[in-house]
Amino acid sequence: MSNNLSGGSPGGPGSSRQTESPVQSVDRAVTILEILARRGETGVTELAVELGVHKSTAFRLAAALEMRGLVEQPGERGKYRLGLGLVRLAGAATVRMDLSQQSRPVCERLAVQVAETINVAILDGNEAVNIDQVFGPSALTTHNWVGQRTPLHATSSGKVLMAYLPQETLKVRLAAPLERYTPRTVTDAATLRTQLEQAVADGFACCVEELEPGLNAVAAPVRAHSGQVVAAISASGPSFRLTERRIPEVAAAVRAAAEEVSARLGYLPPR
Repeated sequence: MSNNLSGGSPGGPGSSRQTESPVQSVDRAVTILEILARRGETGVTELAVELGVHKSTAFRLAAALEMRGLVEQPGERGKYRLGLGLVRLAGAATVRMDLSQQSRPVCERLAVQVAETINVAILDGNEAVNIDQVFGPSALTTHNWVGQRTPLHATSSGKVLMAYLPQETLKVRLAAPLERYTPRTVTDAATLRTQLEQAVADGFACCVEELEPGLNAVAAPVRAHSGQVVAAISASGPSFRLTERRIPEVAAAVRAAAEEVSARLGYLPPR
């Protein structure tokens, strides 16, 4: 029975590593975190017993978690406890939950103010993901963007999120081909970089029929208490109503809303 639990013969060095599946390893690693959350400091032997695996397997899993900072050894060799790396992960989750809670009332007011559809988007890999949406009173359609991924270079939110990336990361992103969605999509890296620099200077970015013909949008950055840009708030609407001439007016309202949400998240701008 122990062979089935450990994925191999307990007495054979490395045998569990050869037969243990990645899914088993992940499941057992998560179980270690749950055990430590429940017990506090726990030794490898106790972890092995509760997992039902050989001590060497428990040690290997705990060591992998330790390398990531998710567990740590406070003193006595072999005793583990939850590490500070979990604080970082928990903080990211908390920011996302706080973002949804704090942005909603602000976005509802903004939707009424500018009479356009308001979205909140976050960065996820090479795309922007919309996590909340409020329709304005003049919305012609009720297309639901929540959960949808959109390209960074062809959306106002995406441009905002790109604009505040570390320079090395941005350099890599701009080196990749930029897909064309409409005749007005910016596919030249140098032109896009200039737009991103202007977005930082202005505090907002805009897109004019770059993702879809007839659709314009403007977005501004939302910052966490640390000052890091964690999201973008955008207003989008048909080009006949959200005209290029009207963009500066809407941008001012969107930027003010983004600053209010940032303040709700604890951000204090430098004076």
